[in-house]
Amino acid sequence: MDPARAPILLAGRHDLTLATAEAVGWRGAAVTIAPAALARMAACRAAFERLLADPDVVIYGVTSGYGQHASRRLAPEERLAHARRSPAAMQAAWGAAFPERVARLIVFARLANFLDGHAAVRPELARAVAAMLAGPLPAVPREGAVSAGEIPAPSWLFAPLLAGFAPREKEALALVNGAPVAAALVADAALAARGRVAAAEAVLALAAEAYRMPLGHVEPAVAALWGDPHELAAATALQALIAGGVAERRPYQAPVSFRTLPKMLGRLRREAARAAEVAATSLAQVSDNPVFLPPDAAHPDGRILSTGGYHNAAAWPALQALAMSYADLCTVCDRMIARLLDGATSGLPDQLGGGDGEAGYLGTLGFAVVGWGEAARRAAQAVFLPGSESGGFVQNDLAVPTSLAWEGQEAAGLALDRALGAVAVVAAQALSVTGRPAPPALRDHLAAWQAAARPPACPTTPAARAEAVTRRLRDAIYPDGG
Repeated sequence: MDPARAPILLAGRHDLTLATAEAVGWRGAAVTIAPAALARMAACRAAFERLLADPDVVIYGVTSGYGQHASRRLAPEERLAHARRSPAAMQAAWGAAFPERVARLIVFARLANFLDGHAAVRPELARAVAAMLAGPLPAVPREGAVSAGEIPAPSWLFAPLLAGFAPREKEALALVNGAPVAAALVADAALAARGRVAAAEAVLALAAEAYRMPLGHVEPAVAALWGDPHELAAATALQALIAGGVAERRPYQAPVSFRTLPKMLGRLRREAARAAEVAATSLAQVSDNPVFLPPDAAHPDGRILSTGGYHNAAAWPALQALAMSYADLCTVCDRMIARLLDGATSGLPDQLGGGDGEAGYLGTLGFAVVGWGEAARRAAQAVFLPGSESGGFVQNDLAVPTSLAWEGQEAAGLALDRALGAVAVVAAQALSVTGRPAPPALRDHLAAWQAAARPPACPTTPAARAEAVTRRLRDAIYPDGG
């Protein structure tokens, strides 16, 4: 068995980490639940049912209606029928679906509320949710999924399970409430950002080498003076990638787009680290509403409280910050291509004509990169809490824009990947026409990009070559090529 797809054993919610999310969501690993966790869920369910026996207890969605009907009390004989209502009315979004990897991450994140008993569901439901990861999942619409909570997306995902499960009180609500979508989306973006950092550093280091950039621009001893660990890490990585390159370098400073690489890539590293931090917190957090607090000395039957824990206020700012970093790096790519193609400043053949028979003229690639930059800037427009009331009734007066922020970073990330593909083609041509090899740490990268863009793999047009390299970059970033 592929170690990356070995089943993940979950003993508690803190076993939901970015590493286990990657294994389950991106690599297709199955999930099993530890016996101790199943026993904990059973004990919490029994305590919850003791609470439910109190005729005066008020539990949102269990002894009361949902949403605008929250003030209506349900008679005991009404509760089970209410618990088994179809979630079809919650399926309000439609359009293109989330990728399968995201749907898997939502299912995985759903288990966080269950494992330590805070959803008060039976172990059988938790096992059924975990079992969903063994097969194909229902399509989950990604467009229009903006609401006060995250109910629309999970309602599509878990409706087939409910159709064959016969849920008891609170169990259907526990499937669709909480914040598993935010956790899934920020985890997906954090994993992509990690791969995109590596891709951007490799491509932009090759461009710096093609320009014969002075090594002082990536000197870690200088970067250490800035006091930012991410900028220092970027400078160190760039220096290692360029090490062993051409000995005769430019005797004067390179343009700003080259000199600031440790700063700009340090920013990307910082935003990627922040997204990973938010993902780690979000995956393991209890976000149910209402949430069950297990029994303690003061509350032998536990407590159940309504909460706003499903409102993940950290996810969309982290996604927004990634999108903005991607958009600004598109501008860096644009400027680098312009400098490399300008023979008067680069010292290279003007527009990189000539070479080994491949299409020499690459000036029009700069046009495309300007377009990708504009697309990235549009995608990275600021996302705020929606300004109008959500859901059509008073209780749901505040929506979350997480899915919009994820869409923005996806689009900006694609634009950056395309811009990086263009830079890689230009930098590779610069080395080719001057007869220079890549530095040792970049040789395998360069060989892979050249192989992807060489006939008969693709035509020799600039667009075809850049697109082929972009596909190779995205294959390295995403398990499904993005």
